[in-house]
Formats: sequence, C-alpha cells, structure tokens
Amino acid sequence: MNTEAIWLFLSTQGVDFGLKILAAIAAWVIGRWLISVALRVFSAALQRGHRIDSTLATYLRSILGVLLNLVLILAILDIFGVKTTSFAALLAGAGLAIGTAWGGLLTHFAAGVFMQVLRPFKVGDFVQAGGVTGTVTEIGLFGTTIHTPDNVHTLIGNNTVFSGAIQNYSMLPHRRVDCKAKVANSVDAQEAIAKLRPAIAAIPNVLDKPPPDIEILEFTPEGPLLCVRPYCHTDHYWQVYFDTHKAIVATFGAAGYPVPETPIAPRNR
Repeated sequence: MNTEAIWLFLSTQGVDFGLKILAAIAAWVIGRWLISVALRVFSAALQRGHRIDSTLATYLRSILGVLLNLVLILAILDIFGVKTTSFAALLAGAGLAIGTAWGGLLTHFAAGVFMQVLRPFKVGDFVQAGGVTGTVTEIGLFGTTIHTPDNVHTLIGNNTVFSGAIQNYSMLPHRRVDCKAKVANSVDAQEAIAKLRPAIAAIPNVLDKPPPDIEILEFTPEGPLLCVRPYCHTDHYWQVYFDTHKAIVATFGAAGYPVPETPIAPRNR
C-alpha cells in the first residue's frame, strides 16, 4: 500500500470526506424517519372515509415507500458529489445488466398491478395460491404475504401467484366440510344416518341452509362408508371439521355400534 498517498488524501481531503460521511448518515436517519411519518400520514388519509379498501391502500403505500426511498438514496449520493445526471448516465450504461437482473422483479411487479385490477382476492381472504394455503396479509409491489394455518409467514412472488390457479375460500358465503364415517356390516346404515343428522346439526357454527349432507358414499368389505358434509363459514372450517369427527365418535359410541372389521375369508381345507 502507498502510505504516502493515503496520508496525502487524509491530510487534504480526509476532513471533508469524513464530514460527508457524517452528513450521509444523518440524512439517512432523518430521511428514514420522515419517510415513516409520511407513510403513516398517507395510510391514515387513505383509511379516512373508508373509500379505499385495505388491499389497494397497502399496495399504494408500498409504491410510495419505494419512491421515497429512491429519492433518499439519490439525495445521499448527491452529498458525495454524485449528481443525478451522472447517476442516470451510469444506469443507462449498465442498462443491459440491470435489465437482466431486474427482469424477474419486473414480472412480479406487472403481476401485482394486474392483481390490483382483477382482484382475485383481498387482504384478509383465506386462499390457496402459488402452492400455499393461508390468510392474505399483504399484497406488495413484488410479492404477496400469506400466513399459513400453522403460523408460518410466507412470501410468494406475485407472478408465481398470478400464473397459477387461485382458490379463494372467502369469496362465497359458506364452505363444505368433507368428513367420512364407516359403520360395520351389522349396522343399519340408514339408522346410523338418522342418528348422525341431529348430532351434526347441533355442532356450533354449522349452517342450517344448506343442511348437512349425510349419505352412503360407497361400500367396503368392512361396511358402508358414509360421507358427512356439514356447511359453515370459512373462519369456522377447522373447528367444524374436528367437532364433526368428535360427534361421529360420540354418536356411534352411544349407539353401541361395533368397530368395522375386515371379514376373514374361510380357509379351504
């Protein structure tokens, strides 16, 4: 290392460069604080009057946040003498490399715009998208955030979400809960169905209309297999699912039904 050159730089420009670093740090801290204040004011303005729903408000807030942070970065570069025109020329010169690196992000951004226009779901909906099932908490510029039922914070690229099948479980007023119950061959299937109907209808949050479906689904060597399908709101799906199985066990146990067993074929002597 050329210590003489380093000493010359520090003695002639060191103080000026140090002041620029301190100014840049101060600008970053103050700028980030001002951006957070601006975003809070912007969010409050959008929520006032409830004219814009939370999904679009979050998306607009993300766009504003990116723009303000870009302005802050340009301002910090200007402190070091990097003019905006020079910065633009640098970006133009590296356009091919940047375009390649950002190509994937731009597709996610475009998909996010289409999602805002077509509205396949909104914040708070329970969906299956991009191979993930859960509650939508945010639709950002480049990705959608979903909280899964096992409490995992999952971020999916918007293009991945929009390019595949999307199932929105919150769009319709009710959802069917699919359960099964098997009875032994010695049990009267119609009697079992008649005992199950009031037990399933009495489960909390099970809808009266449409009424629960309880029918013979198929026949097995152990006995008839029943489909037990109550209807409920999406928010109560798992509660009704587990309570339905409990009701089946309690009803069949109270009736004294035997456990279905596979018939043993007689051996040939």
